[in-house]
Amino acid sequence: MSYMRGDLLSRTRKLAKGLAKPTPVWFKPMEEAPPVTFPRTDGKIRKIEMPEDVYVKRFFKKHPDSLDHDAVKISGFDPPPARVFAWRVLELKGQGVSEEEAMAVADKMKAEKVAEMQEGQREFGNGRGGGGQRGGWKGGQHQ
Repeated sequence: MSYMRGDLLSRTRKLAKGLAKPTPVWFKPMEEAPPVTFPRTDGKIRKIEMPEDVYVKRFFKKHPDSLDHDAVKISGFDPPPARVFAWRVLELKGQGVSEEEAMAVADKMKAEKVAEMQEGQREFGNGRGGGGQRGGWKGGQHQ
C-alpha cells in the first residue's frame, strides 16, 4: 500500500472499491466520523524569532567583540550579555521609555557590568582573589 497516497480511510476505500479487499467492519463508522487530518507542510521550516532578537542584532552591531562570547555554556546558568541587553531594553520599553533611551540605559548597564568584571579580574590577578596557599595535597594532607 506504500504506492498509494492518502490516509487509511482513502486507501481502504480505493481497495474496497476495486474489489482488491473486502470492506472492513470498521469502514462505515470511520467514514461517518473520520480521524483528524493535519495540514500538510509546504516543506519550508519557519525561523523561530523571539521579540528580543531585534535588539540582540543591534547589540552585536554595536559591540562586535561580543560575537565570540559563548552563547551556550553547558555548566553556566547566566544568559549571554546580548540577551540580557535585549531583555533590559524590552523591559524599559514596557515601562514607557522610548527605544533610544532604553538602549542607552541598557548600554550603560552593560558598561558598568564590564567594568565590574575587569575590576574582579584585576583583584584576582593581584593575588587577592586566589585564596589558599601554594602547594597542594600530599598524602591526604595539605602542605
